[in-house]
Amino acid sequence: MTRFAPVYRALGMIIMLFALTMLAPLILSYVTNDGAQSAYDEAFLLTLLSGTFLWYRYRNCKRELNIRDGFLMVVLVWTVLPAFAAIPFMIHLGISHTDAYFEAISGLTTTGATVLSNLDTLPMSVNLWRHELVWVGGMGLIVLAIAILPLLGIGGRQMFKAETPGPMKDSKMTPRIAETAKGLWLVYVGVSIACAISYRLAGMSWFDAVCHMGSTMGLGGFSTHDASFGFFNSPAIEGVSIFFMLIAGMNFGTLFLAISGRSLRAYFTDPEAPWFIGVTLISIFVVGMYIWKDGAYPDLDTAMRHAAFNVVSIATTTGYASVDYALWPIFAPLWMLFLSSFATSAGSTGGGIKMARALLLYKQVYRELLRAMHPNAVYNIRLAGQVAPQPILFAVLAFGFMYMVSIVSLTLVLSFTGLDIISAFTAVVASVNNTGPGLGVVGPSTTYAVLGDFQTWVCIFAMLLGRLEIFTLLVVLTPAFWRK
Repeated sequence: MTRFAPVYRALGMIIMLFALTMLAPLILSYVTNDGAQSAYDEAFLLTLLSGTFLWYRYRNCKRELNIRDGFLMVVLVWTVLPAFAAIPFMIHLGISHTDAYFEAISGLTTTGATVLSNLDTLPMSVNLWRHELVWVGGMGLIVLAIAILPLLGIGGRQMFKAETPGPMKDSKMTPRIAETAKGLWLVYVGVSIACAISYRLAGMSWFDAVCHMGSTMGLGGFSTHDASFGFFNSPAIEGVSIFFMLIAGMNFGTLFLAISGRSLRAYFTDPEAPWFIGVTLISIFVVGMYIWKDGAYPDLDTAMRHAAFNVVSIATTTGYASVDYALWPIFAPLWMLFLSSFATSAGSTGGGIKMARALLLYKQVYRELLRAMHPNAVYNIRLAGQVAPQPILFAVLAFGFMYMVSIVSLTLVLSFTGLDIISAFTAVVASVNNTGPGLGVVGPSTTYAVLGDFQTWVCIFAMLLGRLEIFTLLVVLTPAFWRK
């Protein structure tokens, strides 16, 4: 038995659980007779049997997962599950393993970048599978597993700490970690149902409503149409999308407390929510005025409408588009990509460094400016009225440094392969922030299919870095992690 045997046992259970998610597109494929039935049959059986074998092989290895186990567990889940999720794409669509893995991991990491075109003519089951991946990846399959696996003898605290986005990983809403995970998922499912119904009432078909609900709540940006939300050209549908993207961009823990306490007070005490809303609203106004003054749209109302939808979409790292905003003056799309780097809250389904880290970095810079003028003064950095511990501040500084290093390094790698600098830089930023579309050859009106295999794998690595918040992945890649 290896020292990571409990990890493999838990991984086997999660793979079996993941196989069950394939039942929805499998059933739809049989009902609509779209020709993809055999692809889901094979994918379901292979996934279920693989998980069963792994669990059976290590079924007697029962113990609480430690810190190293938690890190390895999370990395394995987010690298192994996309391989199984890619099987239907390879079998039915006949695309390469690289492109299929890219599509699957883009869904599960809620990035929303795609290599597929002609989405309007894809089998319904394929589009449902793509959007289901985003929805499941949104809150994290691991969090769902934490709510279930304790019943099977597996504790989940270390898994939850490694998976939870944001710097405040030790905070919990309920005393038991499984209850926390269940609470998050109940809120997530409830809001998802409300989102699907709202889309339907706004004018979408039920199928489009369910699919776009998945990519809205997961902030993944997949669509059933090549034109994304430009296909609908509906202010009502765009309004519904903006509302639920904003909800998904804020901490689900805060939403849990607001619902359980039947009060919005939790949002007023949340240190991130006011900043998230404020920065987003100001950006909408600035971008709207900017593109109107530049002549992109003849009237201010139209400019503000498209600015509101696309700014919220990119700021929340969703990646929907109602128009080809790459045609706007370059400041606007670059500002939107900049927002995707920090706007969303910790505990949301969004990407980037999160607003909490951005606030701590800002407060730390301001403290250093004050200390330069008053060297002997003592300044504490506070967030939500509490003094931020030094270990958290150091961790945030290290994260910020590695975030910048990752973007610069991967941009240089893509540039080395011959990709132009705008496409290389924005592809990396969009992948690390799990946003989806970039600019240049990977803009909102194109797909990532233009990239070569090596370039595609660079973007895959960037998606993993962003979804696992850099250190979770880098820790497992260090030699010290594997020493006894």
